[in-house]
Amino acid sequence: MTWFQPSRGSSDTTNTPAAPPPRRGNASGYEAVWASRDFWTIKRRFGSFVGPVCALFIVWYFLFVIIAVFAPGFMRLSVIGDLNVGLCFAILQFVSTFAIAASYRLWARRRLDPLSDRLRHRLEGGRRQ
Repeated sequence: MTWFQPSRGSSDTTNTPAAPPPRRGNASGYEAVWASRDFWTIKRRFGSFVGPVCALFIVWYFLFVIIAVFAPGFMRLSVIGDLNVGLCFAILQFVSTFAIAASYRLWARRRLDPLSDRLRHRLEGGRRQ
């Protein structure tokens, strides 16, 4: 990976190749975190949950909109009394949002929190990986 950033002593704002990031021994805390295996594992795991869930939710949302636009008769079908299919779909949008938030909370507690706690303790304790 090539690093591009303006040189420190220069007032030139164009991107020029810079030296690679410092080695772990003399890195700041943030650079040490960035260079750690735990940090990249956290990023990968986060993306493995958020990417598919966001895609699924967006498909679900646009399905609701498309059906509302192109099949209004279906959306007006009565389910129970004055409750119709369109209102059920709308309520399910809220239900799915809260379900996603709750499932992420549980998932993150199991998959991300142990790694982030270990990384935080390592950073706060002054130990570098």
